Amino acid sequence: MPKPSAFGRIFGVIRLDKTFTPGNMPRRKFRHSQRFESPASRTHQEYLLDQPAQVTTRSELLRLIRGGEDTYLELKVKLSNVERITQGIVALANTSGGTIIFGVNDQLRIEGVNDPELVRDELARICREEIVPPVVPLIDMIAFDSGKRIVALDIDARKRPYRTRDGRFYMRFGAEKREVSREQISMWLDEIRPLGYENIPLFTADESDFDDGLLWTFASGFEDTSPTGNLYNTADFLKKDLLLAVGQQDEFFPTVAGVVLFGKNERIPELFARSRVTVARFSGDNGHAQLIEKLDITGNLLTQQEGVLRFIERYCDLVRDRPKKAAIDESLPVRPRARYHVYAVREAVANALVHRDFVLRDIATRIFIYDNSIEFINARRTNGFAPPASRAIRYGITQKLNPQIAAIFKRREYGASVPIGGLPMILKQSERISGRRAELYTANDEFKLKLYGG
Repeated sequence: MPKPSAFGRIFGVIRLDKTFTPGNMPRRKFRHSQRFESPASRTHQEYLLDQPAQVTTRSELLRLIRGGEDTYLELKVKLSNVERITQGIVALANTSGGTIIFGVNDQLRIEGVNDPELVRDELARICREEIVPPVVPLIDMIAFDSGKRIVALDIDARKRPYRTRDGRFYMRFGAEKREVSREQISMWLDEIRPLGYENIPLFTADESDFDDGLLWTFASGFEDTSPTGNLYNTADFLKKDLLLAVGQQDEFFPTVAGVVLFGKNERIPELFARSRVTVARFSGDNGHAQLIEKLDITGNLLTQQEGVLRFIERYCDLVRDRPKKAAIDESLPVRPRARYHVYAVREAVANALVHRDFVLRDIATRIFIYDNSIEFINARRTNGFAPPASRAIRYGITQKLNPQIAAIFKRREYGASVPIGGLPMILKQSERISGRRAELYTANDEFKLKLYGG
């Protein structure tokens, strides 16, 4: 039996391979064929019309009904409570889709519906008007020899998460639907869209959580910014101009990228705690040496960059040219400060901030300063990345996890002043100053860069 995913362990969902037979385990989603298209919803569904469809048979439906309700199937005698039907559709849509069959009682006997055309039209309206974003309805009306007719609504989840018009989220847990909080939805999105984590909405944030000074300073740096457009309307500008927020009409749900780039320093630790960076100075050459100072730096990315660089400059000399070789006076009570190339360090700090793998919430970004080296440690899923990708990035071939964050952070209008050259520049300039090649490690879901001082 296949192991459940992390999402399955959290929410109790286990997907089965086709070779398994349904018993007390959830079945795979059942896909129906006939797509109902009302005139009012033609525009919404026209992109589906040219897709080929299989033929839904009565025997297939009977087999499905005999298995009873589960994660992907709900049975209804009739369509009587629009609110509950809406909640059921939302729950299935948020749980990878599924099917609702109307005209079947609790004893799994087919009673049929009196007016299947009316049920079909009402289901289409619910999917179009009562659910955000609208669900594309795939509807079958099946007639039996006895004259009884049932209606099967198949739900295909394409734009999760879905909610009711009054802002409530539901999911299915076995044969039951339950309302879930926005925080639970955010946890769930960690699992279904890990590589696009920067685009995940943070439902607990609002417009007041943003640093308007930083945002509009960035906006005013572009010549084509119109003062009559979305300027000085934080929600509209983030959602419509920068694509850093989502929502229907007047809704505003900022994304992870929007919060870490432009959020207020005092709000980010509460809204997105995993964005913190730990910096520390050790007296010695490795982590077993004595700890001198340690700080957790929070805030938006610009604030974090400035804080990290201040900490590094407290203990290291950042230079542009290789110093002349001089003999070390062993009689001195304190060893001279190590020297590093200023652009290599600034680029390494920028990379540590913008290329974090935020999915790994338990692995913080750490920057450790030793007597003669600086180590940058970031969360990075090792699976599929090392060793080929760790070799490729030496030549500037990268796998960017957060392209939106990186694009804005490295613009001069943002104010971070990031050098050009990436990892190849870091390796070259670091070796020029220290005479030792920087080291790269990728293991245990961590990426490490170690720069040596001169």
